[in-house]
Order: sequence, then structure tokens, then C-alpha cells
Amino acid sequence: MPDYGHDLLFGAVLTPDAGQPHTVIELARLADRAGLDLVSVADHPYRPDFLDAWTLLSVIAARTERVRVFPNVANLPLRPPAGLARAAASLDVLSGGRVELGLGAGGYWDAIASEGQLRRTPGEAVEALGEAIDVIRALWSTDGNGGNSGNSKGVGGKHYWLDGARPGPAAVHPIRIWVGALGPRMLRLIGRSADGWLPSATRVPPAELAVGQRIVDEAATAAGRDPRSVRRLYNLPGLAPAEQLAELTLTQGVSAYLLASDDPSTLERFAHEVAPAVVELVAKERTS
Repeated sequence: MPDYGHDLLFGAVLTPDAGQPHTVIELARLADRAGLDLVSVADHPYRPDFLDAWTLLSVIAARTERVRVFPNVANLPLRPPAGLARAAASLDVLSGGRVELGLGAGGYWDAIASEGQLRRTPGEAVEALGEAIDVIRALWSTDGNGGNSGNSKGVGGKHYWLDGARPGPAAVHPIRIWVGALGPRMLRLIGRSADGWLPSATRVPPAELAVGQRIVDEAATAAGRDPRSVRRLYNLPGLAPAEQLAELTLTQGVSAYLLASDDPSTLERFAHEVAPAVVELVAKERTS
């Protein structure tokens, strides 16, 4: 796999612990001060020990200055796409353009079903995710002044659809849709429709990245897209050597690394030591 030449991003994945709400906010503020680019939180709406992801992200955005925020990843079966689109755009407006959208087709179906939603087969999950992306993009399609730039009639399909809904509010910047998914059908959907692939190292180890990247690239090319238009992100379960991350960038095209940690010193080390070292190694190799 090639180096796609993207700018490098570094961020955090924080636990939305309802028992320590102020700790989560302070960790986000630390990430902001330390110079990380992204702060994300897990979205498991069925867990009563977790804060609601969108409510938490709104507070984080209000308490930080520069870091971008996003759910890692939004649970589609429990977050209908029309409402999700407007929530993301609204927070983007309120935060001055600091929102991205991580999106997932759903997992833990017993828990999802306990919240009153129907189970989906793997095929249905792929269909629903594709339709959701179409719906979200349609509601983000405005003329820049909050006006309707098109007719949403007929957008969507079997699981989600629009029938004349008006787009808006207009986001401050083009919000990216980064999909957390596994499996060839999902990866082909990412190549056709999404702005990024967001796997976790615990589910897709570094040695297995190339297979997924190839599927995404082939699907993007078949859809008439440049594979470089799809950013490759990676959730890390712990600190990794800068040399390893630089190698992943140069050989696998990964350009955004998100560290799952609730330890302040670990986040600071990631921001102050690992991230700059990766940037330096990649820049040196790119210029040579």
C-alpha cells in the first residue's frame, strides 16, 4: 500500500465514564492544550455507565479551543441519520468548524435490541449504512447560507430515506464521515462513499491492514474516486513506538492515530514525544 500523502493527525479516544464526568472533560482539555488534533469518545447509548456521546462532545467542544471532536463511532441503529446529520452540523456551527463524524453500522445487537431497535443481518447493516450516508450528505447539502441546494425527495432506500426534507443547518466546514467497520462489504462501501476508514488495532492488527486497504482502494477506483480521497485512521490501544507509526504511514497509508487512554501522562507523552517524532520521520522520508 502507498503513502497517500495526507497530513498527519493525532488524537485521543476517551471513555465517557458517567461516574467521572469532570475527569473526561479535563482529559479533553489536556489533549487540547497538548496540541492533539482530535478528541473522540465511544458511543454506546445502551450503557447506563456511559455519558451520552453527543451531549459530552458538545460540552467538550465548549470547553476546548482548537481540538476537533467526533464520536468513535456513532451507533447508527440508535442514532437515526437525519437527526445525526443535524446534530453534527449544529455542533460544527457552535464550535466554529470543529466536528467530524465517526459512523458505525452497529454491533452488540442484544444491547441494541434491548433499546427497542430491530436486529439487522450483516447485509442489512451494509445497506442501512450506505443509505444513512446518503441521507446525511443530503441534509448537509446547502448553499452555504442555510438554504436548500437541492431536492431530497427520493434520497435513501429501504432503511432510511428522505421525502422532501429541507437541508440544514449549514456546517461551518465540510464534515468528514469516517466509518468504523470490518468485512469486505463494509470496506467496499467505504471506498465508494466515505471519507475515511477507522479500524481499531485490537480488531485489525497492523499485519492485516494491507488487505483492508486494498479493498477500499479498489472500491474507490471502481466508483471513479481517487483512493487518496479516503483518509485512513487507526485507533491504538496503547502507546506505540514512533518508528512503527511512521512505518504504517509510509507503507499502509495511515495518517491519523487515536490513542485510547484516560491517563493524563500517557496522553501528554503521546502528544509531546510520539506525535512530533512520527511527523519528523515521515517528513524526512517524504522529502527524500
